[in-house]
Amino acid sequence: MSLQTLDPARPAAVPGAFTAAGLGPAIELDNVTRRFLTPDGKSMTALRDFNMSVDRGEFACVVGPTGCGKSTTLNLVTGLAKPSAGEVRVMGQPVNGIHKDVGFVFQADALFPWRSVLDNVAAGPLYRGLPKAQAYEKARDWIARVGLARFESHYPHQLSGGMRKRVALAQTFINEPKILLMDEPFSALDVQTRTNMQDELLSLWSGSGASVVFVTHDLEEAVALADKVYVLTAGPATVKSVYTIDLPRPRVMAEIRYDAAFVERCRTIWDDLREEVQIGQQRTLDTGH
Repeated sequence: MSLQTLDPARPAAVPGAFTAAGLGPAIELDNVTRRFLTPDGKSMTALRDFNMSVDRGEFACVVGPTGCGKSTTLNLVTGLAKPSAGEVRVMGQPVNGIHKDVGFVFQADALFPWRSVLDNVAAGPLYRGLPKAQAYEKARDWIARVGLARFESHYPHQLSGGMRKRVALAQTFINEPKILLMDEPFSALDVQTRTNMQDELLSLWSGSGASVVFVTHDLEEAVALADKVYVLTAGPATVKSVYTIDLPRPRVMAEIRYDAAFVERCRTIWDDLREEVQIGQQRTLDTGH
């Protein structure tokens, strides 16, 4: 099996496990630049001439130095931020506000603390107009899928970190998103729980047909999960390299890390990423923040 580096200026479409034949990409960022004003009135460029193309059904991971613009990329796809130049498209259409087919999983819990697990998971379908009985039936099904059937009446504060993440996944997948954006969702979990959640995510994703963009600081996590890994430069971010990860699926997290091909992929990508991390660290030392 080979590790292929693609042209970052125009990343080639790489079929994911569930790419729909004959359809255009799920997500496209076309020469996108994003600027914003800092609190002291200075102009800051987060992304510059940024290009990304994620196929339908593809799992893409994004890695890069701290503060380089990874989360900004997700905000542009959701419609929470607008590009200063270039265009962002979802399912072939320009992004103009929050898209109903996009789901988002944050690093921090986005659960309603005053609602039970069942009420949290049912909230999305109810908001979208599904009749109450159907919404709760669907919620119970998804809660069972993530292994929390006995915890329907529990509240978030009564759950472990891993259990809350399972609720968050059920809360997201129940809405059947065509695109799932994940911003370091498992970074606060211990190693064992994180590994379990990675397996859980792949299991849920494999039957959904959703396209995923997963931001992480953990290169091993990126290689283990992804069809394609994007390496970003130190800010302002642009795409430095794109790597195709052709490890076979289904993948088991506890096993794949011992695979020789996996280790080689991590080593190759780290050699590429390390240079950008060092640039970012030097900038921090030079500026003092």
